[in-house]
Amino acid sequence: MKVFLTVVGLIVVAVVAVALLVLVGGCGMYNNLVTLKQQVDKSWADVENVYQRRADLIPNLVNTVQGAANFEKSTLTDVIKARQQVTNIKLDPTAAPEDPAALAKFQQSQEALGGALSRLLVTVERYPELKANANFQNLQVQLEGTENRIAVERRKFNETVAAYNTTVQTAPTVFFARLFGFTPRPYFQAQAGAENAPTVNFNFGQSPTPVPATPAPATP
Repeated sequence: MKVFLTVVGLIVVAVVAVALLVLVGGCGMYNNLVTLKQQVDKSWADVENVYQRRADLIPNLVNTVQGAANFEKSTLTDVIKARQQVTNIKLDPTAAPEDPAALAKFQQSQEALGGALSRLLVTVERYPELKANANFQNLQVQLEGTENRIAVERRKFNETVAAYNTTVQTAPTVFFARLFGFTPRPYFQAQAGAENAPTVNFNFGQSPTPVPATPAPATP
């Protein structure tokens, strides 16, 4: 009888020990998932912040450009419409989107606005008095800096999403992730045509200098 009780006691102790190990390990995995998710959400907030900074610069830009005589109204209208489309897409700025379609729609509208702004800056080259406008020059510098920030923050966002998604989909964490509702998050995708080498043009209004093709190695 004593032997039996001893065996039962050892089994109970072993079960409790295993349960504690599972609990401690599970808590560690859960806490890690929470940390990674917070990093993704923070990175998303940074992306939203730089996009909002660009949108906030546009009204002043529009007012400045409108003051130029005979400025091409269609180019300006494209910027105004593109900005309106961006503001119509509402995503939670505090939490990274879970729906790939929602992020794709958001990205598409932002790229349309970026394209409209690029066309506007090129058109301005035909208006010397506008190019010489100190307010416009300041806005152009701020827009260029904002575009650089957007590229940086998007890259950081994809990096944090990659770390989070890898953890969420790797065993044994994947079981806890499913249990507590941690799902993979979508990435920003490369813009169509990004795989092609761009032309180099540091001076608006001048002919761009194409990037020379890399010659194929000589066949022996």
